Amino acid sequence: MKTLIRIALAASLAAGLPASAAVEVFACAPEWGSLVKELAGERANVYVATTAIQDIHRIQARPSLIARARMADLAVCTGAEQEVGWMPLVRTQSGNEKIQLGMLGYLEVANHVPRIEVPTVIDRALGDVHPVGNPHIHWGPRQIQLGANELARRLSQIDPAGSAEYRQRLADFTSRWSAATSRWAEQGAPLKGVTVIQHHRNFSYLFEFLGMRLVASLEPKPGVEPTSSHLNELLLQQQADPARIIVRSSYHAAAPSEWLSERTKAPAIMLPATVGGTEDSRDLFGMYDAALKRLLAALGS
Repeated sequence: MKTLIRIALAASLAAGLPASAAVEVFACAPEWGSLVKELAGERANVYVATTAIQDIHRIQARPSLIARARMADLAVCTGAEQEVGWMPLVRTQSGNEKIQLGMLGYLEVANHVPRIEVPTVIDRALGDVHPVGNPHIHWGPRQIQLGANELARRLSQIDPAGSAEYRQRLADFTSRWSAATSRWAEQGAPLKGVTVIQHHRNFSYLFEFLGMRLVASLEPKPGVEPTSSHLNELLLQQQADPARIIVRSSYHAAAPSEWLSERTKAPAIMLPATVGGTEDSRDLFGMYDAALKRLLAALGS
């Protein structure tokens, strides 16, 4: 019996994880926590650092986050400067070599997907501009699939003993995601060409996927809260190029979009910023379903 235990322990150590241990994952945002659960199942313990009612650009590097990062075998973040205000400090203060830049255990999904809205001029006077493009990549179905491919590869390298399960789960997710993407494209066909104003550029990838046309943002500059003067400018703009729907995310205040809606009669709606932003957005599939449902209802109204 002792010989069998020693053999099992040796095999586990060769795989890079202690015997019977799950992969400890630090997910910077709910969308990545959801994706890890899809691909790893019971092989991972997932800690999600933020929620759908928090602006992920403005999180603080709290001691509790640092403590959780210290235990991580893998940290999954968006990158593209999404978490630049807090994750670098969490990483360095954690003292965890596994999740430092360039290490196998640190994944920035944005580095593995195409990005949109890459600025041609980098000037902080223009607001909170992301120099490598829009970081809200979880609203692009193609970006999610590419992220899943890379995440499964990392999990297999960190936990070789589970590589067969990760491959099987990736194949299953890919099949379901492909079918869902086709369904969303079909359901969203009435939205093609529909004009929209969004509070912040949270949903640009979704609008591109659906063929919707963004005409303005409630923010006068990226990251700057709406001002009365800017809202009045948008009111005038509506006369020339009206938006049919006004969209905010689950962490933005309703007042600016509702103010404009009352004066233009364009419906103002809230979409989940990420997984958990609404009661019916409990995973990635539900997140997209919830967004399509609300957009189509607004168009019908």
